[in-house]
Amino acid sequence: MLQVQTRRAYAANAANAVTGGRFALAAAVAVVAVADGPRWLLGVLVTGALLSDLVDGRLARATRTTSALGARLDQEADAVLILVLSAVVGAELGWWVLSIGLARYVFGAVFALVGPLRSPPTRPRWWCKTVAALVGVVLGVAAVLPLPDLVATLAVGVVAVLLAESFLHEAVDRWRAPGPPLVVPYGTVLAFVVVWLALVAPTERDHLTLDALLRQPLEVLVVVGLALVPWSRVRVALALAAGLLVALLLLVKVLDLSFNTVFDRDFDPVGDWSYLGPGVGVLGDSIGAGWARVVAALAGLATLALLVGVPLAMVRLVVTARRHRRPSLGAATALVTAWMVGLATGLPGVTTSAANLTVDEVRLVRADLADTRAFSREIRTDPYAARAAADPQALLAGLAGKDVLLVFVESYGRVAVQDTSYSVGVTRVLDESTRELAAAGYRSQSAFLTSPTFGAGSWLAHSSLQSGLWVDSQRRYRQLLGADRMTLTSLFRDAGWRTVFDVPADTEDWPEGREFYDFEQYYDSRNVGYEGPKFGYAPMPDQFTLSELHRRELAPTDRPPVMAEIDLISSHHPWTPLPRMIGWDEVGDGSVYDGMPEQGESSTEVFHDPEAVKRAYGRSVEYSWQALTSFLTTYADPDLVVVVLGDHQPHTYVSGEHAGHDVPVSVIAQDPAVLQRIAPWGWQDGLRPSPDAEVWRMDTFRDRFLAAFGSQ
Repeated sequence: MLQVQTRRAYAANAANAVTGGRFALAAAVAVVAVADGPRWLLGVLVTGALLSDLVDGRLARATRTTSALGARLDQEADAVLILVLSAVVGAELGWWVLSIGLARYVFGAVFALVGPLRSPPTRPRWWCKTVAALVGVVLGVAAVLPLPDLVATLAVGVVAVLLAESFLHEAVDRWRAPGPPLVVPYGTVLAFVVVWLALVAPTERDHLTLDALLRQPLEVLVVVGLALVPWSRVRVALALAAGLLVALLLLVKVLDLSFNTVFDRDFDPVGDWSYLGPGVGVLGDSIGAGWARVVAALAGLATLALLVGVPLAMVRLVVTARRHRRPSLGAATALVTAWMVGLATGLPGVTTSAANLTVDEVRLVRADLADTRAFSREIRTDPYAARAAADPQALLAGLAGKDVLLVFVESYGRVAVQDTSYSVGVTRVLDESTRELAAAGYRSQSAFLTSPTFGAGSWLAHSSLQSGLWVDSQRRYRQLLGADRMTLTSLFRDAGWRTVFDVPADTEDWPEGREFYDFEQYYDSRNVGYEGPKFGYAPMPDQFTLSELHRRELAPTDRPPVMAEIDLISSHHPWTPLPRMIGWDEVGDGSVYDGMPEQGESSTEVFHDPEAVKRAYGRSVEYSWQALTSFLTTYADPDLVVVVLGDHQPHTYVSGEHAGHDVPVSVIAQDPAVLQRIAPWGWQDGLRPSPDAEVWRMDTFRDRFLAAFGSQ
């Protein structure tokens, strides 16, 4: 007997020791967070603390050593951990999150001070424990993973509501004791909330307001209609189908919200699915590849939960409405009455956004199919195709014997040169570059082009400029690459130029591009001999790209003229860390850049501050222009013609809302005859176009370029 008691005491001490370890882990989490320690260490500590909550109770029950003291220690350890995590998350999302950690102590004080609330309910609610565990997990994920602020805020807000309901429900049960506890159909309430939010969720960030979420979705009447179907299996099948449709609509709304934030346009259900994979890669450049995969996995799980949970919620509502037909019909009548009052008075309150979105998506798919046929006709209609086939050199007579560089500066938009906090630094560099180029014998003229894309999708801009077609979607881009259309590159090659593509960001073969653009030489991240470090997204600095192009293509003397498209990508999102300019004779194989990325700000640090992101963007554009200007002045060439332009505006969180799609464009050359041929364009002198400079659509550039430099 003594041995059994000893073993039980030891087991009890072991369970309580695990609980005590959670106190220690919570303190360690606080120390690491205050000291701004590594995120992986914070993750290990938080995971250990959350797992210990599963161990102590199971250990005590398995050894039959549960006690009031152990239960009390468990509750207090949970409360301390949640308090610490709420403080950590509150530092990022706002101090309102701290109310989650303080709730346990505030309600505990109220329960102790108010007489009728002192006695605990006769039957404990396991939901309270479930909510506490869920709160800890959500706060732990928000503290450790680099989630977008909107996602983290919504997740934390949901568990805050659940925690408040849990405490209020317990307060009601204590007040009613010793009567029966309050019974709430939580499954039905949750199903109603899920379907309601799915129906009223907006597609634009500006509409993500409390007023929008509280509107009454008229489509909820479908629940009552389905409940009236007399056949059980048919009723359930229709409810599942309706729920799946609502889930798909919610998924489209989330994608619309994301695409409006990044691309300033809605999601295209036909052609935009291909963006999701590269999007994970771009996210990895901001928060790290590992965390990006974690976020992608969580997004996949959330999508699966959405596609399963919403249909089940719809079935739950239909079954409940069938069981309670009279109150369901009364609620439906009240909703219709409210809708009619709102319609008659013009007052907001009722929405049909889900139905409208369904109609819009169907129309969009039909429009895409019609546009595919229309774009096919545009591809075949080329005013220069016959002349190019007969005499390609005549179309480029004004550039005979000259090297022509088509230089795209990543994310170089109108916001970089006017009316922003970072445009001051960029315009200063542009003005300095104009003077340095003039001293080296160059002249320049500038204007704006309207890009077909925004925030990303630079390949759409490249193909629009080269083909003379408006390529504003991934669907059009794929259609164009599979067709036979003359591009600037293919025309230069037919006219005797050596054609080169220098795309340092590419890491894989690109046979479609080679076949469509018809370039002879293709340089990417794998075949230029770069031995240095990456700089965020950019596998190599712009200065190295230009240096290697000069060494391989422009420096040799016994060669035909070169036409090259070059992508300068140091100004690509996330715009940090940035390289520094070094002497051109020091560039070598790029190993001179070793250690330089660590000297700059990391993307994680920069993206915690919206103003720091804008400063980083501005500095990246400055660097790209400094590299290009230094290249042109160091290797000055009287027979060089450079067309330099942006591909698109930066993301909305840099450019702001409704910034437009305009990007600067400049022509740089030493030969006065080149500038004389473009004089009718009406462009402005220098590299910095003023706000009232000429604006063309990007797809019009090819034909105007050929008209200017063709035989006259």
